[in-house]
Amino acid sequence: MQTIQQQATPVTVASKRIDPVTSGKTSFLVFKHNKYFIVPTENIAFFYLRHESTIMVCFDRQEYLVNNSLEQIQNLLTEKQFFRLSRQYLINFNAVKEMERYFARKLLVNLVVPTADKLLVSKEKVSHFLHWLDNR
Repeated sequence: MQTIQQQATPVTVASKRIDPVTSGKTSFLVFKHNKYFIVPTENIAFFYLRHESTIMVCFDRQEYLVNNSLEQIQNLLTEKQFFRLSRQYLINFNAVKEMERYFARKLLVNLVVPTADKLLVSKEKVSHFLHWLDNR
């Protein structure tokens, strides 16, 4: 039996091949409650790891299991739209609500969709994260 990734074919629009490296993935095919759904990337608030599984969380707070690792997903998406906040979280720019200073020059990030964990940006990544927020 083939996985979804093996069954997928390259997307073409008007005889032009879309390169996922430059344009980024535009949607994900997910499976939940015996149904397949197409979730556009603009509807995704963040991805996170839970018990070694990757979970996609949408702005409407729906959660879907994704077959790819967080690193694979990061490589599929544009750096302009998504940022790898930590080993456990990959967040959408539009999901960022506010940030506040945290101990030892870290940042605490609050998203429009609540998370179970505190989202901390390490002091090593703070300048890169702020640059990402400012230069879009």
